Amino acid sequence: MTLQLTRLHAYYGKSHVLHGINLDVGEGEIVALLGRNGVGRSTTCKAIMGLVAAKGSIAYRGHNLLGLRPDQIARLGIGYVPEDRQVFPTLTLRQNLELGLKRAGRFGRWRLEDIYALFPNLRSRQNVAAGQLSGGEQQMLAISRSLMGDPDLIVVDEPTEGLAPKLVEQVREMLCEIARRGAAILLIEQKLTIALQISHRVYVMGHGRVVFEGTPGEFAKDDSVRRQWLEV
Repeated sequence: MTLQLTRLHAYYGKSHVLHGINLDVGEGEIVALLGRNGVGRSTTCKAIMGLVAAKGSIAYRGHNLLGLRPDQIARLGIGYVPEDRQVFPTLTLRQNLELGLKRAGRFGRWRLEDIYALFPNLRSRQNVAAGQLSGGEQQMLAISRSLMGDPDLIVVDEPTEGLAPKLVEQVREMLCEIARRGAAILLIEQKLTIALQISHRVYVMGHGRVVFEGTPGEFAKDDSVRRQWLEV
């Protein structure tokens, strides 16, 4: 098992957000984490990356992540694409990508040419300051930068939020390619169509707890879960 969360609780100050989450991601697996806004999906990502106070167990390939700094967690082989992208606006697109390398000039499974092949428009924009890129280009950059660190697991928070349909399709293809190259993915996604198309398993969260776990096929057959925990 690549990642395993066991009885995970997380807090913002005195606010108790996650209430005993159990979740796992296998080798090369794409797992979707679904739910309405505010149920704790992004907090789950931040707990994995050491960005919020948490207790319980977060095991990654024999390592307990609780208590580690985000940079230590990243060096163990976990990439993170936050919902707000967090590109460096004054650096060029290419400089942002190179910052994702664990060591300067040391490439792993992903090289610049691989990124440009998947997202051709990034090649022509590689010398443009990241702050001048469109929202879609910044999202592609954020995903690509995480790949430059050659992660074995990538945690992606709402990668298609606000993107045009063509860019949504490019992101979907990239996620599939990441999995084909052997990396596991924990995907937080609002668009059910994409999540169900590419995921091996699905978790649904409600009120800081996991309320459903199963395959996309099992989820599709369970109308009660969709009505109670996903529909507005």
